[in-house]
Amino acid sequence: METEKNVVTNPPSLGEGLGVGFIRADFPILSRQVHGHPLVYLDNAATTQKPLQVLDAMREEYLNANANVHRGVHYLSQQATLLHEAARERVRQFLNARSTSEIVFTRGTTEAINLVAQTFCESQMQEGDEVLVTDMEHHSNIVPWQMQALRRGIVVRHLPITDDGQLRLDLLDEYLTPRTRLLSMAHVSNVLGTVNPVQQLVAKAHEHGIPVLVDAAQSAPHLPLDVQQLDCDFLALSGHKMYGPTGVGVLYGKEQWLDRLPPYQGGGEMIGTVSWEKTTYNELPFKFEAGTPDYVATHGLATAIDYICALGLDQIQAHEQQLLRHCTAQLQQIPGLRIVGQAPEKDAVVSFVVDGIHPLDLGTLLDQLGVAVRTGHHCAEPLLQRLGLTSTVRASFALYNTLEEVDALAAALRRVIPMLS
Repeated sequence: METEKNVVTNPPSLGEGLGVGFIRADFPILSRQVHGHPLVYLDNAATTQKPLQVLDAMREEYLNANANVHRGVHYLSQQATLLHEAARERVRQFLNARSTSEIVFTRGTTEAINLVAQTFCESQMQEGDEVLVTDMEHHSNIVPWQMQALRRGIVVRHLPITDDGQLRLDLLDEYLTPRTRLLSMAHVSNVLGTVNPVQQLVAKAHEHGIPVLVDAAQSAPHLPLDVQQLDCDFLALSGHKMYGPTGVGVLYGKEQWLDRLPPYQGGGEMIGTVSWEKTTYNELPFKFEAGTPDYVATHGLATAIDYICALGLDQIQAHEQQLLRHCTAQLQQIPGLRIVGQAPEKDAVVSFVVDGIHPLDLGTLLDQLGVAVRTGHHCAEPLLQRLGLTSTVRASFALYNTLEEVDALAAALRRVIPMLS
């Protein structure tokens, strides 16, 4: 197997005049029917569909280069290792990290945040020290810190938001106290779509000597990321939200921080030497990668990155912003419907409620018309409590969605709302 094969893909660009319809051919699942209706998939903030290029790359590796990576001297192991480490380099390029030593493969954003929470609190925090998060965090950036609060006596504080879904930046100096040891925040809210001014927040935190972890699960598929420009100390993302496979993600960490943190788990790969008397640990990034990695999934993630970069993140963002504007305009015309989250800087997410109708009922009837949306608290219960809600309906967009699908959502809502009112 040629190690370069399927690592670099050349999908059609949104700017080449081929249009989204041509790109959709790379996603066969989008052409299927659900309950006798064409599928309108608007649940991309939960997970995106996978292009054939990603599926083909993973299938080819399983068929031609499947062997455990690192330390193997035989041909298949060498080929798998080359693909796995090429994927690490591809992620480094995507994030503009200084070194592949700063790229740790995880199972996703959740594990990446848990890794930092456990190792940072163990080595850098004492009882009474504080972690600052925000009111718009996913549970993955709340619960790990609450677990550490129970175990180590740290304090979890949360920066408030405005009614339209923006951070209260005017309160930041008050919330960054002498006991604050880390700021951990979402780049983009998975409920509100709010795009937070990460670079500004990082700069402010660094003025106080406080490192910053950025949850980029919702921004990585939509916005260009440059960790050196953002100057964040840690950043986490998930492959399955950016057209890659499930069960793989990335933790970026500045090398000086990763050097200071202890290992997250023990086992093979993360060790230097082992004896009954003493164990030494591997160099970065392998110190944090205990056990056999999902080396086929990392190859799939690299292929997905190639796919979206070939299309161009700027063009993807422009297309999704067009969908966002069109959807907002359409839904605002529906009586009784209220959009949740109206920040000026917003990504491709529209959450909403309809007077007198439970979001679960609404989502169930939309599904009967082939429209796939997410309903519930979206793993952000504290945020919804802040807004006086228990659940919403959420439509979220990806590069393959069309204006016609937005129209289909609006038409379906106009059809089912009278049935439930």
